Amino acid sequence: MFNSRSRKYRSPTGAVADGQAVHFRITLPRELSCSGAHLVIQQEGGEPHIWGMFWCGMNGGTQEWWECEFTPEKPGLYFYHFEIHTCRGILRISRGEAGTGTFAGTNQWQMTVYDRHFRTPGWLKGGIMYQILPDRFARSGQPKADIPSGRTFHEDWHEMPHWAPNEQGEVTNTDFFGGDLEGIRQKLGYLKSLGVTCLYLNPIFESHSNHRYDTADYSKIDPLLGTEEDFTRLCEDAKALGIRILIDGVFSHTGSDSVYFNKSGRYPGPGAYQSQSSPYSPWYSFYNWPDGYDCWWNFNTLPNVNETNDSFNIYINGPTGIVPKWLKAGASGWRLDVADELPDLFLDRLTAAAKGEKEDALVLGEVWEDASNKSAYGVRRRYLLGGQLDTVMNYPFRDAVLGFMLGADPRDFQETVENIVENYPPQCLHLLMNHLGTHDTERILTMLGGEAAGGRGREWQAAQRLTHEQRALALQRLRLAALIQYLLPGVPCIYYGDEAGLEGYRDPFCRGTYPWGREDASLIQWYKTLGQMRLSHQDILAEGAYRTLKAEGNLLVFERYIFTGTTRESLLLIANRSSRPQSILGLSLDLAAARPVLGSPLGAVTVLPPCSGSVMRVTRHMPPKKEEAPPAAP
Repeated sequence: MFNSRSRKYRSPTGAVADGQAVHFRITLPRELSCSGAHLVIQQEGGEPHIWGMFWCGMNGGTQEWWECEFTPEKPGLYFYHFEIHTCRGILRISRGEAGTGTFAGTNQWQMTVYDRHFRTPGWLKGGIMYQILPDRFARSGQPKADIPSGRTFHEDWHEMPHWAPNEQGEVTNTDFFGGDLEGIRQKLGYLKSLGVTCLYLNPIFESHSNHRYDTADYSKIDPLLGTEEDFTRLCEDAKALGIRILIDGVFSHTGSDSVYFNKSGRYPGPGAYQSQSSPYSPWYSFYNWPDGYDCWWNFNTLPNVNETNDSFNIYINGPTGIVPKWLKAGASGWRLDVADELPDLFLDRLTAAAKGEKEDALVLGEVWEDASNKSAYGVRRRYLLGGQLDTVMNYPFRDAVLGFMLGADPRDFQETVENIVENYPPQCLHLLMNHLGTHDTERILTMLGGEAAGGRGREWQAAQRLTHEQRALALQRLRLAALIQYLLPGVPCIYYGDEAGLEGYRDPFCRGTYPWGREDASLIQWYKTLGQMRLSHQDILAEGAYRTLKAEGNLLVFERYIFTGTTRESLLLIANRSSRPQSILGLSLDLAAARPVLGSPLGAVTVLPPCSGSVMRVTRHMPPKKEEAPPAAP
C-alpha cells in the first residue's frame, strides 16, 4: 500500500528541507471501495493536519492510486499515517516492517525536516578518518619540559597498560607511554598511505590521566604531548598532505584536578573547590560545598559543568574562547564528547563560534543512537536540523556490521542502515563517522574472534589472547567487515592499530600502544587497498544513494549509486559471511556489464568463497523518461 523508502510512494524519500514539497501516493485494493483517503501528519509538539488525498487512476486491474502533496513549513520531526474510508469503515494505514504500510498496529512514519539553509563542510565527504589516542600511537623521543607530577612512565612501549587497582582500590589511569604530537607528525606519511583525510585526536589538553578526558586546562596542550607550536606544525604538515585535524572537546565536565576546580591544590587557585568566591565557582553545582558536588556519572574526579553559565560560555565560545582559539591554531573541527549531555543552548553557541572562526569547521557529536530522534533527559534533541551538529559518530552502523558478521539476521542490518539513511539529512549522512572500534569499545579483532567478555572483570580480560585459530577467523571476518564499512554511506574511521591487528577487551585493554615493528603487514595492505578503492570510486562513495538488494541467509547485497544524465553508475557489494562457499544464483543481478573492483570477479562465476566479498562497478544506460501527464486536479 505504501513504502516510505520508495520514490514510487514518496518523492522525495528521506529527510527534506523545510519548504520542500513531498508527494505521497498510496495504492489500495479496489475491493475496499475507498471513498476518501487522508494523510494525517503532525509536527512534533504541533497540531495534526488532515490532508485530503485525491483518486488519480488505476494501478493495474485490482488496485487504485490516491495521492497528495504536503509541504512542511518549519524544521522539526513530523510523524504521519494514512486513514481511508472504505466499505469496512475507517481504516488506518500504519508503519510496518521496512517502511511499508499495514493495517496492523499504530506505528507512524517519521519525516525529518531540516533547515533549508543547513550546510555541512564538504572536505570530509568521500574521505577516510583515523582515530588516535595520543599517548598510545607514536612517541618521538623529543625532550619535554614542565611535566606535571603524579605520572608513571612505561619504558617498554609494547607492554600492557596498567589495569590493576592500587592500594586504595583505585584505577588512576596515570600510567603513560609518552606518545606525542611530534610522533604523530612523523607518521603522517604512513597515514597518507592508508588514504586518511581526517585525523581525529582524543583529548590533547593538559590533563592528569592518560586518556585526558579530565581536562585540567583547555588553553594548554598537555606538556607530555608537546607545545602549541607542535600542534600547529602537525596541523600544517597534515594539511599539506590533504589531512585535516579534528580535536576532542570535553565540555560537560572538567577534571577535579584542574585550574578551574583545583581540588588537589596543584594550581595557584583559587579554584571552585577552594573558594566560593572563585571566578569558576558558578561553573559547578555544589549541594554541600566543598565536597558535595554534581559529578559525571558519580566519578568525583569529574565534576559536572553548568554549560549554560554565562562565564563558562564566554570562556569556551566567546570571540577569544577555547573553540575559536584551537581552530585558529590549525584544527579543522571539534568532536564533542557526550553530546547528549550538552544542552541545546550550549551546542548552538559552540557551533556558531566554530563556524564564525572557520566557515568550514566540522562539529561532530558523540551520539550512540539514532541522532535524528534522540531524546536525552526528557528533551527531544535537534542535533541534525541545522545550527548544531554537522554529523555524529555512527554506532548504529557499527552494531549492524558486527551483528551481520556474528550471525544476526541480515534483515537487522538492512533495517538499521536504511533507517539511518531515511532519517538523516543527506548532508549529515555523507559525513557520518563510521567506526568499528573506538577507545570506548573492545577491539574489533577481539569482538570478531574472541569469547564475549560478558560481565567478567579486568583480571580475566587481561589474561585473554586470541588463539591461532581464533585470530585467523577474526582476521578473515575483519577484512569483510572493513569492506562493508568502506562502502556504507558516510566516512569509514580506523581506530589506531585495528589495521595492524591489535587485540584487547574493554578499557584499558582496547587502549594499548600501536605495535610498531610488530604489525600485521597483510592486514595493513588490505586497508591500503580499501583506501585506494575509495579514492578511485569517490564519485559514487562521496554522495551516492544506498539500497539493500538482498539480506537473507548468509548473504548481504547492497549498492551505492548515482545518476549522471541518462547513466546510472553503481558499486555493488556481495558479501558472504559464511564459513562455506555460497551460490549467488537467483540473485537476479545483471552482472554482464560489471567491472571487478575488489574480490572475486563474478561475471560467469556463481559461487562466492567463504567469508569474503566482491565489489563490482556497473554502468547502466537508462532510457530517457517519458514526460508524464500532470495528475488530475483534486
